[in-house]
Amino acid sequence: MINFILRSVLAAASLFYVVYLFGTGHWGWAIVMIFVTAIIGLTFFRNIYMILALNQMRLGNTEKAKNTINKITAPQLLPKSQHAYVLFLQAVMNSQEYGFVKSEQILRKAMAIGLRTAQDNAVAKMHLAGICAQTNRRNEAVSLLAEAKKLDKNGMMKDQISQMQKQMQMGVPSKNQMRMAQMGGGRMKSPRR
Repeated sequence: MINFILRSVLAAASLFYVVYLFGTGHWGWAIVMIFVTAIIGLTFFRNIYMILALNQMRLGNTEKAKNTINKITAPQLLPKSQHAYVLFLQAVMNSQEYGFVKSEQILRKAMAIGLRTAQDNAVAKMHLAGICAQTNRRNEAVSLLAEAKKLDKNGMMKDQISQMQKQMQMGVPSKNQMRMAQMGGGRMKSPRR
């Protein structure tokens, strides 16, 4: 909040200074100050930490990206689309620390607010499918993977989706294995020594 107030004061002072420079006839400096004011104004629409985190992700420094995205303490003050992306990045990068329940809640909230591209929605649904698969909600995981496959129009996540589907199929016991487990009392008994 203090950051927002400082930016607002700085933008107002910069704008006042531009008007003052135009009024006194210093046109060259006034034009330069217009660019400075525009840069300050852009910080209202683009969060600096989010830009730095995305840049670190492109470079492959996930730990630095995670630390940078965690510096955003009040994402609800950001514009709606940035709020969704901050929640999305925090849920994906902090899934180990947050646990399944909190990560799932944050991802669903980000999707409800609205991610812009279909590719981002596909990544979010794939992560949700992974969480559902690990919390024994196989049917929901299968439907989320199918939705992610539909949203992945460029085929960028084709390998990951097919790998997750194979892992889920391997985890499902066959009918014969189920019958054998029921007949054996649920597990094999070890012989007495």
